[in-house]
Amino acid sequence: MSDKKQASGLETAPEEVQLAVDLIFLLESNQIAPNTALAALEIVKADLEAKLNS
Repeated sequence: MSDKKQASGLETAPEEVQLAVDLIFLLESNQIAPNTALAALEIVKADLEAKLNS
C-alpha cells in the first residue's frame, strides 16, 4: 500500500485511532520499554477517569 493511501486511511480513521497511532509512534520513536509505557498508560487512564467522574 502506498504512503498516500495509508495517510488518507488514517485521516478518515476515528479520532481515537489517530491518537493511538500517534502515541504508538511517540513511544516507539523514543524507545520506551513496553512495561514502562503500560505503567504510564495506567496512570494516564486513572487520571482521565477521575476527570470524567468529577
